[in-house]
Amino acid sequence: MENKTATVKMRNITKTFGSVVANDKVWLDIYKGEILALLGENGSGKTTLMNMLSGIYFPDEGQIFINDREVVIRSPKDAFDYGIGMIHQHFKLVDVLTAVENIVLGLDEPGRLDLDRAAKKVQALCDAYGFEVDPWQKVYNMSVSQKQTVEIIKVLYRGADILILDEPTAVLTPQETDKLFTVLRNMRNDGKAIVIITHKMNEVEELSDRVAILRHGQFVGDMPTAQSNAREMTNMLVGHPVSLSIERPEPKDPKPRIRVEHLTVRNIDGVVKLDDVSFTANSGEVLGVAGISGCGQKELLEAIAGLQPVERGSITYVNDDGREEPILGKDPLSIAEMGVSLSFVPEDRLGMGLVGNMDISANMMLRSYRRGRSPFLDRKAPQKLAESVVSELEVSTPNLTTPVRRLSGGNVQKVLVGREIASAPTVLLTAYAVRGLDIHSSYTIYNLINRQKERGVAVIYVGEDLDVLLELSDRILVLCGGKVSGIVEGRGAKKRDVGLMMTRLGGEKDHD
Repeated sequence: MENKTATVKMRNITKTFGSVVANDKVWLDIYKGEILALLGENGSGKTTLMNMLSGIYFPDEGQIFINDREVVIRSPKDAFDYGIGMIHQHFKLVDVLTAVENIVLGLDEPGRLDLDRAAKKVQALCDAYGFEVDPWQKVYNMSVSQKQTVEIIKVLYRGADILILDEPTAVLTPQETDKLFTVLRNMRNDGKAIVIITHKMNEVEELSDRVAILRHGQFVGDMPTAQSNAREMTNMLVGHPVSLSIERPEPKDPKPRIRVEHLTVRNIDGVVKLDDVSFTANSGEVLGVAGISGCGQKELLEAIAGLQPVERGSITYVNDDGREEPILGKDPLSIAEMGVSLSFVPEDRLGMGLVGNMDISANMMLRSYRRGRSPFLDRKAPQKLAESVVSELEVSTPNLTTPVRRLSGGNVQKVLVGREIASAPTVLLTAYAVRGLDIHSSYTIYNLINRQKERGVAVIYVGEDLDVLLELSDRILVLCGGKVSGIVEGRGAKKRDVGLMMTRLGGEKDHD
């Protein structure tokens, strides 16, 4: 980059929240015609830094230069005026409006709004960069990737030349990710400056031109992606060597723990999400669940946990002595009271998993508030558990009394997963347990899951990363369109074969 002039220069950028220093005198350059991957552990200040560039936060100290001119960015409108747009993890769209209506919403343009002309401009952007979106489609009818596309077009429509994407592939399928990467490369080739905040090292290596790394809020260095690799980058962002291998112990004396037979589930709209699903989850085993997003993975775990109505079929818990007890038809509390410890790590961390306004200790107490005579009078156990989770999972928090809503998304996930694992379950149900976690934290979770497996816990693991599923799972249940397209052994399974089964091209396998 020696011969290039940075289109964005951030100098000595500092931002604090109370006693927490999110960014500490950060220097960062962003170049036109480049895809920059911004890396760091959860809570390292990546999103905070980009939020200051996009006008959501204002720095306590430091300077920002756009094309060598110092600017002051106090709002997202200011950022747009300087050609900066940020696409967040959580989309900011109005569901009942069309794509084009969302794109022009809030624009202060002279004269009468001409939606037809706007739609033509949107279509021209789609043609230029390879987007696939119908300008007249309602948002509520869109897939996640289509909504993301609308968000990207929205900032391009406003003239953005500098785009920031926060975890852009978090909820995308591999096919959707490939399409997004093609679009981003097209924009880079058109001279756009692109920053991606991500934890996925394989995507960093595949997509980015340069990598910049933050650690504990400080800039620790950057390098051309081609001159590094995942291990070196991980060691740099953590500050010490890290093992990137998942140890998969052999199951010891696996026995049936959960038996699901002919399970059919419809959602609230009457759409079949699970269709005649049958399988057995064994103790001391990790059963991975693979499938394209929306193929019934979430509904499957919720049905087992008593959170999802079931149209037909049976779910049975098998005790150590072989005695079988039906789970189906019981509410979550009744399932817990019958001695079945089902831990559920949901997708919606703060909606279903934790109470945002409560601190870490109080959220730990929620998991066990039915146990004992007066848990609310004795906070010692939840306090001890909170300290253990914060220490073992390296949760970045000012203190244990900080409300969890003030933690970064990755740290919220650590608290949730840590609490569920610490509850000593006999069955652990995990949905996207490492979503939003940095690579170091992800491998910590994988190791914790394996420790549960060695304790004899039956683990059902739903994950987005097929490579991890193949490395972590003893068996893999493959879902396609709510049906079981096969169950394969994790050891020796080929990624391509499982991928084909996810799209029904791989044929049917035995459901044993």
